[in-house]
Amino acid sequence: MTQQDSTTDGRMVEGVHVLPVRIYYEDTDFSGLVYHGSYVRFFERGRTELLRACGVHHAALADGSHGQPIVFAVRDMTIRFVKPARIDDLLEVRTRLSEARGARLVLEQEIWCGGALLVSAQVVVAVILASGRPVRLPPELAARLPVQPD
Repeated sequence: MTQQDSTTDGRMVEGVHVLPVRIYYEDTDFSGLVYHGSYVRFFERGRTELLRACGVHHAALADGSHGQPIVFAVRDMTIRFVKPARIDDLLEVRTRLSEARGARLVLEQEIWCGGALLVSAQVVVAVILASGRPVRLPPELAARLPVQPD
C-alpha cells in the first residue's frame, strides 16, 4: 500500500485512512449546523477512499474483474453524535477496518474537527452478489485490506 498525498483521496496513517472534508452550505440544515444525514455521506466517502487506497475499486468489483460481480451493502450502522460541525469547518473522516471475515467487513469510523471528536460510527458491510446473496470476499482482495483489530 502506498502513501497518498492527494487531499481528495486522503492518506493512510498507521492502518487508518484519514480523509479531509470541508463543510459547505449544502451540508448544513436551517440552523447552520451540519445536517445529520450529511455525516452518513462523509462516512461513505471515507470507506470508499480506504478501499481505493488498498487498490479495491467499486467499478472493478461490480464488473466482475475479480471473478464474479460483487458489491458492498451496508447491513448495520450505529452512529453516535457528540458535537456538531459548522459551515467552513475542515473535518477528518478516520476509517479503520477492524474485521474482514467471510462475507462481512466491520469498520470503525470517526469524524474529527481539530482535536474534537464529533461523530463516531460502527459499520457492518456485507459482500453480496447482484442477486443479494452473500458471498465471500475474494482472497486476493481480502489480502489487500489493512485489518486493525480493536
